Amino acid sequence: MRWDHLTENPATVRNPALFDADAVTTRTFDTPEFRGITFHEVRARSIVNRVPGASRMPFEWTVNPYRGCTHACVYCFARRTHSYLDLDTGLDFDSQIVVKVNAPELLRRHLASRTWHGEHIAMGTNVDCYQRAEGRYRLMPGIITALRDRANPFSILTKGTLILRDLDLLKQASEVTDVGVSVSVGFVDQELWRTVEPGTPAPERRLDVVRSLDRHGIGCGVLMAPVIPFLSDHPAQLRDTVRAIAAAGATSVTPLVLHLRPGAREWFMAWLERRHPHLVRRYERLYAEGAYAPKWYQRRITGQVHELAQEYGIGPTRAGMPRRIRRPGPEPAAVAAGPVAPEPAAAGPTQLSLL
Repeated sequence: MRWDHLTENPATVRNPALFDADAVTTRTFDTPEFRGITFHEVRARSIVNRVPGASRMPFEWTVNPYRGCTHACVYCFARRTHSYLDLDTGLDFDSQIVVKVNAPELLRRHLASRTWHGEHIAMGTNVDCYQRAEGRYRLMPGIITALRDRANPFSILTKGTLILRDLDLLKQASEVTDVGVSVSVGFVDQELWRTVEPGTPAPERRLDVVRSLDRHGIGCGVLMAPVIPFLSDHPAQLRDTVRAIAAAGATSVTPLVLHLRPGAREWFMAWLERRHPHLVRRYERLYAEGAYAPKWYQRRITGQVHELAQEYGIGPTRAGMPRRIRRPGPEPAAVAAGPVAPEPAAAGPTQLSLL
């Protein structure tokens, strides 16, 4: 493995090393949930990452305590990041997990810096911060606590049910800052889930997370991602998914069509050749122009999902708008000043580029 030049874009950084090779401890655990997984515990030099200016992301700063992901989603766009370690973007991405064990202390130090101005921090946008490794390493409680103590706004996107472990911390953070929570559920087809997202909780279990958060007064949006062409995009499938999302009490649903960046594209197409060889040529035509499906296809899916969402009483999320935890009540000063005007409605359907 190559550690010396570990960064999202080594060519643009003068001193790109995030940690030294002698700061790495490699471990394996002979337990059923971690069998076949290798963990590389590192002491990172930094933890708050700026999103490149050319990115389509609706936020500027991220925190990623892990690299690689045991969710093993065959389409995951983050697979390419493993190539910076001289690891492959397929099985190694699923089984060689980098754990930044000092992430909470690094974040606390960063938030206290005079150069930091309390900008929004997004988590779960590269690999899932609530993947199975989090059950052992417990980095997120320290991360959320650091953000809470500095009243720093943040959002979390996850496919993991482990977020419910940190429910009390999320509530505490919501008392002092804006907190956004979203769960990713692209489809509810059980057979498709088992083959395309083998390491994740089942879609219904993720929707149980939405239900639980709602019961505790936490508004949770759903990123309906990815919608997989020819496998989860039939009108009946879209209806089933949106209906289930609405029944779970989601505050919003935002569809995102599958995109295939280098690293993910090769792994996904190899999977497609094994499982659905009759679709290979159709994918080659649909994605002939690059990583994203054609605009006409994206608009069609987005329009269908938003129509269904309106039918079931939920709406789209605006770009950059976090799903806020509902406060238990207005502050005394706000009551004295009179009623608070509601937030403006969404200007129109927006497709986010997260997964």
